[in-house]
Order: sequence, then C-alpha cells, then structure tokens
Amino acid sequence: MAFDIEMIEKVYETMATRIDRARELVGRPLTLSEKILYSHLWDGMPTQAFTRGKDYVDFAPDRVACQDATAQMALLQFMHAGKSKVAVPTTVHCDHLILAKNGAKQDLELANKQSKEVFDFLSSVSNKYGIGFWKPGSGIIHQIVLENYAFPGGMMIGTDSHTVNAGGLGMLAIGVGGADAVDVMSGMSWELKFPKLIGVKLTGKLNGWTAPKDVILKVADILTVKGGTGAIVEYFGEGAESMSCTGKGTICNMGAEIGATTSTFGYDDSMRRYLAATGRQDVVNAADKVASYLTADAEVYANPAQYFDQLIEINLSELEPHINGPFTPDRGTPVSKMKAEAEANGWPIKVEWGLIGSCTNSSYEDMSRAASIVRQAVAHGITPKAEFGINPGSEQIRYTIERDGIIADFEKMGTKVFTNACGPCIGQWDREGADKQEKNTIVHSFNRNFSKRADGNPNTHAFVTSPEMVAALAISGRLDFNPITDTLLNDKGEAVKLNPPFGDELPTKGFDVQDPGFQAPAADGSSVQVAVSPTSDRLQLLEPFPAWDGKNITGAKLLIKAFGKCTTDHISMAGPWLRFRGHLDNISNNMLIGAVNAFNQETNKVKNQLDGSYDAVPAVQRAYKAAGVPSIVVGDQNYGEGSSREHAAMEPRHLGVKAVLVKSFARIHETNLKKQGMLALTFANEADYDKIQEDDTINFLDLTEFAPGKPLTLEFVHADGSKDIILANHTYNEGQIEWFKAGSALNLIAAGKA
Repeated sequence: MAFDIEMIEKVYETMATRIDRARELVGRPLTLSEKILYSHLWDGMPTQAFTRGKDYVDFAPDRVACQDATAQMALLQFMHAGKSKVAVPTTVHCDHLILAKNGAKQDLELANKQSKEVFDFLSSVSNKYGIGFWKPGSGIIHQIVLENYAFPGGMMIGTDSHTVNAGGLGMLAIGVGGADAVDVMSGMSWELKFPKLIGVKLTGKLNGWTAPKDVILKVADILTVKGGTGAIVEYFGEGAESMSCTGKGTICNMGAEIGATTSTFGYDDSMRRYLAATGRQDVVNAADKVASYLTADAEVYANPAQYFDQLIEINLSELEPHINGPFTPDRGTPVSKMKAEAEANGWPIKVEWGLIGSCTNSSYEDMSRAASIVRQAVAHGITPKAEFGINPGSEQIRYTIERDGIIADFEKMGTKVFTNACGPCIGQWDREGADKQEKNTIVHSFNRNFSKRADGNPNTHAFVTSPEMVAALAISGRLDFNPITDTLLNDKGEAVKLNPPFGDELPTKGFDVQDPGFQAPAADGSSVQVAVSPTSDRLQLLEPFPAWDGKNITGAKLLIKAFGKCTTDHISMAGPWLRFRGHLDNISNNMLIGAVNAFNQETNKVKNQLDGSYDAVPAVQRAYKAAGVPSIVVGDQNYGEGSSREHAAMEPRHLGVKAVLVKSFARIHETNLKKQGMLALTFANEADYDKIQEDDTINFLDLTEFAPGKPLTLEFVHADGSKDIILANHTYNEGQIEWFKAGSALNLIAAGKA
C-alpha cells in the first residue's frame, strides 16, 4: 500500500469537477500541466482563467520533501512558525552529508559520526512535527520520492531543485527554497506565477546506444540553461509512451538545468508498471478511475502548436547519444562530433573517472544497462582505462541489484560502490589528487557540471552523459571514443566492438529490501525535545531578520559586481561547506566566494570601500555590517542558476546586503531573495550593468513608493562625483512587498499576519 493513499484518493475525488470547470473558464482543451495546476488551486474550484507568465496564483501542494542540507534551515524556520504539526505530508531525506571516499560501508559510518548532531536534530524535529524521516544510507531524496510518494496528477514542492524528478510519474513537482516549504508545512498557500508551457513532442523510439538521458541533453542544448525559465515542459507523443517511468524521471530531473519550473509526462502504462512494481497497485486503481484527467485533452496533442507557447519536436529514432559539457550542462555534443570538438577546444581526451548515479540516473534500469556494458568488457578481457564509481539511488535499488548480481558485475571491473547518496554529484567526493588542480576529464551521469562542483578542482572538465555511455567512455579511457563505430583492444590484442546496452526496465524478480531506512514520526510529538547547543558550529537557532525602517536605502556600497555565470554554487558553495548548512553565521563565510569580480576577474577578492584594501567577499561584507553600512550586489544573466539552496539568499541577508541587481534571475533564487526580505531587482536597461563602477555608492530615490509594476530608481555615485541614474524593474506583487516591509515572509507567519 502507498504512503498517504487517503490523501491521493482525496485529490482524485475533486479532480474531475475542478478540471471540467477550468476547461469551461479557459474555453479550450487543456494541457496536462494546466489540469494539475487548476485542480490544485488554494481556493478549490476554479473561478477564473489565468494568464500564463503574468498572474500570480495561490496553490495547495499535496506534499513537501526536504533533503538534509536544506532541511536544516527549513526546519529551523518552521520552528518559528508556532505550529504543532506539519499541515501536509512531509518527508526529510539524509542524502547530502555523506562523503564519497572509500566505499559505502566506511563512508556511511564516518558520516554518521561526523554529522551525528545534524542527523539527530533532523530525526528529532521530524519526530516532533509529524514528518517522515529517511535515515542516512536510505537513498537519494528524488529516487525515494519516485519509489514511494510520487503519483500521477499530484503537486508537490521540495527544497531541492531536482524535486522535478517526480514528473516522471506524472506530477507537477517543483523545487523551492525552504521558506516556501515552511509556508506549505504551516498550512498556508504557495504562490507561483502561472507558468508558460513548452511542449516537447517525441516521435520514434530510442534504440541502440541512445537513452532517455539523451533526450534532455538535446533539449538542454536547444533551450540553454535559461530557456525554460518560467515555463513547464510537457513531454508527449509515441516516443514518450515508449520510455520507462524512470527514464521519464531522468528527463524531468534535468529540466532544472534549463531553468524550467518543472517537467512532466502524461499517465501511461509505464507508470502503471512502475507503481505496481513498487507496491502501489492501490494508486494505479485510483488513478485509472480518472485516467483521462491525468493527461492532456486529445486535441492538445493532436495540434500542439495551438496550445503550447513553444513547441520542440525530437525524433528518438534519429537521436544520437550526447555528451554535454564541460562546465555547463547545456553545451551538447553528439558522440560522433566529440573527437573534432575536443581537439578544437583543447579538452583533455583521457578520461580519469566514470561516475554513475545521483538523483538523475540511479534507477534499476540505469544500473542494469550500464552493467551490460561492463559485463561485455570483462567477458572480452578488456581492462578499464579509467576509475569507476557508482551511487545506487536507494537502499531498495542497492539491495535488489546486489541480489541480481549487478553489483558483482561492476566489482569485477574494480568499480567502487559508494553509499546510496548524492556523493560526487554535489561535491561530496574526497577525490585523491584533486588538490593538485591538474587539468583532467571525468564523465558522469549526473545533472550538473559547473566548475569545481564534483571535486573542487577548477580544471576538472566534467561531461554529462548517459550511464551506458559513462561505462563505455570509462572502459575506453577516451572522451572521443564512439562505441557505435569504434573498437577496443582486449588482453589478446583483438579488436572488440561493444554491443549496444541492454537492461531490464524493472527487476524480473521484483524489488526487495530488508531495511529501507524509514522512521515514522510519533503520533503525538508534543513531548519530543529538539535541542540545539548554543556552542554548536553545525546548528544555530535563527533570529528574525529586522523589518524595513520605511526609509530610502542610502549610502550603500557596491560589494561585488559579479561577472558572467554566477550560480548558487558560486554564491554559496556546497562540498565541504555542507557541514554548516544549519548554522547561518558560519555558512555565511562562503558567501559569493566563487563569484568572479568584474573589475579584476578574480574570485573572492573585492575592494573594501571603507579603507581601500582588497579582501575576501565575506570579510568585506562583515566590515560593512559592523560599520552599519548597507551594500548591494550586482550580477549578470540568469543570476542564481542551479540549486534551490536558500542559503544563497539568507547569507547576504544575514550579513547586511540590501539588494541584488542583475540582468536576469533564475526563478527559485529570485523567490528566495523575496522571501528573506531582500530586494531582487533587474536592470530596466541591461546595458546599465556596464555603468557600475568599483567605488560606487548607491542611493535608492523612491523605495518609499515601492509598489507593484513600478520600477525603482537608483542613483549610482561614482568616485569622481559623477552620477548615473538607473531604473530597476521588479516582479513584486502586493503580498511580496509586505514580506519586504516585515523583514521576511517568515516574520509575517510568526506574527499570524500571513
């Protein structure tokens, strides 16, 4: 039986009437995305048609999921909300704080010692407030959600950008910051600008070496890292129906890499098979009763150009395996063109490591298909040229692939089996020799490959591809190896060509697990004590941020003008910094240390206008805070791309930054800034970015007239006394302006005014 089957059945009970009413109001057939949105309105029955990309709408998500790194801050905030129990089903998953180094057993034991304080906090706070807790080693949040909680037609939010993975089971699953999660856990509505819609029509069928991963690698190449911003991507067509449920999850997962709000697929037989295989036949029975409401109306898919804001068509039969990178997940290269591309760009050809896993590609099918390549190499006497590592997606996956001999197949090739956790994907990888910062190439099946993300080495060229291609490239040891056409030499000097991968979509003997690692919360948590030591360097109780004083911000200093790509990894690095995710002051020591200063092209070196010296970004900002001097940050395009981590917004807020002014924002980061009571602004004229000078002092001229749709006027006073007046746009509505005035959205909740 599924978790929360009563809740799921309740969602389905009201779905038909709500969607039928929405169809009448909109006056046309509806996409799947629209059906789920309109059936999850906070006010229940739809009463109006909403304008895509314009109207802010209040929704009622069905559930919330948090991973351990972001859950700390989310739950520390929830403790201020004054609630005795979460209002919707919520889970916490311990998958980020486990370092990959020696192998699963040793690494998990070390994590349980090093992060005991954090795990104990998360366990106790979950127990107190009615939250399901998944222990360290149980698996990666998004794989566990797909296996246990996702359901067709549902809506969920999660404090991780890859929450979107659950779209593989027909949900609208959306990554948010912790403050958004706190709203929903507190029984409040969740606000989202009604998304635009991108349709991706998939024809043909995957074959040979091509995998579901190649679909999203191709889409990322088409749309770029910001092409999906403000939109839901809906996949459909015969090609979509021919893919496995976990394959669909892979595609939706990497929708975060194009900035999409989320991605989804219509309910089909692959979902029925997956639900049944994971013990949720009761969900199938319930979903089948409303099946026509769990996919788009037939007219939509018959004439998609009429119903989507943008349409992409991909013929899977002609799609070639892709290898995306380095340093950005949207730089796509078909395998047949990699040799020429690598030579032209000077990319290291030798592959040092191949890594399979992460929330993107750690399913049974992924492991099975990759193992089929490994088995061939072993059988033919081919010695792998690169090191190899895998992270199973969950304890259920690990136990099942061990039972079925798949782990043994990997180990015959010397593969290192890491814990069922994120590991190298999020920088939790103690890679030997990375500190030497040598130029090298790795290939992985993860979702992101930003500079320094996996191993901390800025010269590691990381390429994203499918698990089966990772296996082939790691065995060959060459980035330019094309398994479709090329051969390998075995120990007898014979040329061997690898056969295309093959693997079972689902285990023929069914899934199995002894201890999945789940802890149910206490029925009554009122007596549970949640202790946070005042001397802890890992956890820190939060103090409310101060409210706005009602005056114009004047005399603000420019902290940094960030140049080029500035992701949440640049603003608040992961890796070793994950240990401070529950301690706002300590984690703030990594604020913007990865951002490139536009004035000297260096990282973590900015001018302190108080004394003219140059120092680390956090040090300069702490000097401004101590002196009572406000500051602002200026950024480039798609500022805040990447992870949903709200620390990237809370750190500057904590240290006294008042505003962030950029050319454009990634969706989640803009919302996180708003929630924390900061000003998230964009240049009305992007060329004004070039007018910002290193010694600028900034005055807000009309913040006292802050209102929806009204740009703000900023005066930039340069060192020579000259001035530039710059207009800054914003997307604040009246409710969000109240967050700013109160000091944060949480301040309103705590005051009972939200």
